[in-house]
Amino acid sequence: MNEEVDFIIDATEQDMKGAIEHLKKQLLNIRAGKASPVMLSSVHVEYYGSMTPLNQVANVNTPDARTISIQPYEKSLIVEIEKAIMNANLGFNPMNNGESVIINVPPLTEERRRDLAKQAKSEAEEAKIGVRNDRRNANSELKKLDISEDMLKDAEESVQNLTDKYIAKIDEIFQVKEKEIMTV
Repeated sequence: MNEEVDFIIDATEQDMKGAIEHLKKQLLNIRAGKASPVMLSSVHVEYYGSMTPLNQVANVNTPDARTISIQPYEKSLIVEIEKAIMNANLGFNPMNNGESVIINVPPLTEERRRDLAKQAKSEAEEAKIGVRNDRRNANSELKKLDISEDMLKDAEESVQNLTDKYIAKIDEIFQVKEKEIMTV
């Protein structure tokens, strides 16, 4: 093919890879029963006047499958950390023992599992929409090029193959996450 066509196809593939990476990050925030420090990745704490990610002001770990322990680097942050976790609306009830903040991760109910699976499906659909938008953008860029009908048809076919490949990857990632969520 020609260089411009190759460039558009390569750029489109990079965009589609970006949609996959974004989906993976979004799915990390959906908990699947076991306690994980990632569950608190969206929590930001007010620290000297600026909102700072929790993992930059405290050590976050999981001593067991149902507990998250947060050891702040400064004890004065314990109240701020508790407040930030409550404000993050993650469904956790933090407790402190004067030294650290402890979160008991409740087991998921069947209804909550279904809700989380729906949320994961919604994230997967968003990723698919992103991939399809990348396809549409690539095809419109290809149509602007001064190339033969046959070359355009081949290029559009390449873009469609990429789209199919990445949609299948999204389905695969979703199925793994859904299984993880629904496993008791």
